[in-house]
Amino acid sequence: MKKIKTIKTIAFEDQKPGTSGLRKKVTVYQQPHYLENYIQATFNAIKAEGKTLIIGGDGRYYSTEAIQIIIKMAAANGVKKLMIGQKGFFSTPAVSVVIRKYKADGAIILSASHNPGGPKEDFGVKYNIAAGGPAPEEVTEKIYEESLKITHYNIAEFSDISLHELGKHLREGLEVEIIDPIADYVELMEELFDFEAISELFSSGFSILFDGMHAITGPYAKEILEKRLGAKRGSVINGEPLPDFGGGHPDPNLVWAKELVAVMYGDSPKDMGAASDGDGDRNMILGSNFFVSPSDSLAAMVANAQYVKGYKNNLLGVARSMPTSIIVDKVAEGMGIASYETPPGWKFFGTLLDAGKASLCGEESFGTGSNHIREKDGLWAVLY
Repeated sequence: MKKIKTIKTIAFEDQKPGTSGLRKKVTVYQQPHYLENYIQATFNAIKAEGKTLIIGGDGRYYSTEAIQIIIKMAAANGVKKLMIGQKGFFSTPAVSVVIRKYKADGAIILSASHNPGGPKEDFGVKYNIAAGGPAPEEVTEKIYEESLKITHYNIAEFSDISLHELGKHLREGLEVEIIDPIADYVELMEELFDFEAISELFSSGFSILFDGMHAITGPYAKEILEKRLGAKRGSVINGEPLPDFGGGHPDPNLVWAKELVAVMYGDSPKDMGAASDGDGDRNMILGSNFFVSPSDSLAAMVANAQYVKGYKNNLLGVARSMPTSIIVDKVAEGMGIASYETPPGWKFFGTLLDAGKASLCGEESFGTGSNHIREKDGLWAVLY
């Protein structure tokens, strides 16, 4: 007999998700029934029964507790399978990779992107659809509608599942698989970029400093830059994800990436500097005493696509957000490819990518990406 409880609850009126999900202070999410209400509203909106979902996030404070609640609610709501990143970790772009590779129905991402983490800081829950990108407005509006009329939620009773060991578990008809959050992402990067050529670059003496900002991208950067490509050990700093991001603000810009900026603008700068944010979808690129603006970064990517393995002779077009500089339009015009302008918000790029009209896209807020997934991708931008 299934051990499932139906808990009576009262709707919260402030659970309207934005373009990046529902972001609130941790203390708000810790209120009785608050997280449970929102997860139940999400399950109701997406008709979760029988679905396969990906779960993970940037490891910020409250993530572990939230994942255990989601597992038990998934079992009580008839979800078929959960694929969860080891330790609850998943960068946002890696989630998109995994959704698309395993043809999952969607994902619940636990992150507040570049916002600070900790007991009194921010937490967030975001739903991504089967295409791998953020839920469109019709889905987020449906979640909000469900949150306003909720009267109860369903949750199963069983012991917590260890998130630290890879493997499969069966609980009340729900299959839970703890998977490597890095392997599938690395595999895709190897398809897009010439790892042998980049390794030769590092072996010739080229130096890089990557600031993980104690956020999710640190382990990905260590695996790719140091282990696979041969960058010197220590090229990745602040590479261990911490629940409070080491007390810092995981926003990759000149203000918050202080340690990186001090080196790159110091007496002995590296050849290249880079940083990524809390959930791994934003990037900052630096040269020796030089800052690459996000607008220039996108334009440079388009202009040099012929040198990049996964994009050589394969550039369909380019898209930028409205506040992003039109320099990329000029580059596209000179190359004879189409350029598109979208409203701010990454989900708008997804329409163009799905339609095969664009290969590369970017926005003014340190986000660049391509048709390899349906999210912006910080480490991908560094490799490019």
